[in-house]
Amino acid sequence: MRIIFGLVLVIGIALAGFAVHMTRGYMSTYQAELNREKEMRAQMIQTEEIFVTSALINFGDPITTEMVKKVRWPVEAMPEGVFRTEEDLFPEGPDTPRVALRAIEPMEPLMAVKLSAPGEDAGVATRLSKGMRAFAIKVDVSTGVSGLLRPGDRVDIYWTGQLPGSSSDSTKLILTSIPLVAVDQTANGERQSSTIARTVTVEATPTQVAGLATAQSSGRLSLSLVGRNDDTIVGGVEVDQRTLLGIAEEQIIAEKPKDQVCTVRTRKGAEIIEMPIPCSN
Repeated sequence: MRIIFGLVLVIGIALAGFAVHMTRGYMSTYQAELNREKEMRAQMIQTEEIFVTSALINFGDPITTEMVKKVRWPVEAMPEGVFRTEEDLFPEGPDTPRVALRAIEPMEPLMAVKLSAPGEDAGVATRLSKGMRAFAIKVDVSTGVSGLLRPGDRVDIYWTGQLPGSSSDSTKLILTSIPLVAVDQTANGERQSSTIARTVTVEATPTQVAGLATAQSSGRLSLSLVGRNDDTIVGGVEVDQRTLLGIAEEQIIAEKPKDQVCTVRTRKGAEIIEMPIPCSN
């Protein structure tokens, strides 16, 4: 009897130990899965629905409901000025569309800077910043960077002419990093072909416009293309012909005035004698 009781006790202890082991294993597995789920939730990217293009949209194309669709976009990488609702994109209804101010690739987010206001076209007026004015400059193949200019580029503007009191031409940098808003009759910055422009339109303040008008009427304006990522501050550039050719300016030395000599003539017989005397002035 004692043997049976002892055997049952041993079996009971073994089963209890096995149960404890299984419970620990289950709890460990459960905790590991719980930690894994927490890590996955921490790594989940928060998204919001925004409008993107469903096809290529070229400069000047009106934006219609068939050209756009909603997708989920990461909040951390959300561009500024996106459209989240149809009321924001078409505030006056689909019959009054916006116009693309630049080429927009498929699946690219629609942003306010890329579109005109509802009902407006893609003219120069839509590209001007607040308080700025458009001014046209006459150019040719030599002064217009040989047809390489496009809307959106930045240029330095040089004036060439004769300064007051000078007999030779001088060239001076008058404005730096001025943005172009149009080349000839187009404001499309995505054009691929190079053409020799006859006029370019720049964005400038009213004061700068007055200076450009004066400079254009008194001399010749030339443009120099600025690099896309160039933020160098340039100033005080002025070159004339003498500086360019290394010719030193002639210095005229005034002759020292000769001392005035006063004389008196006397005749001795047939001979005339001149004798110096102090000048009385």
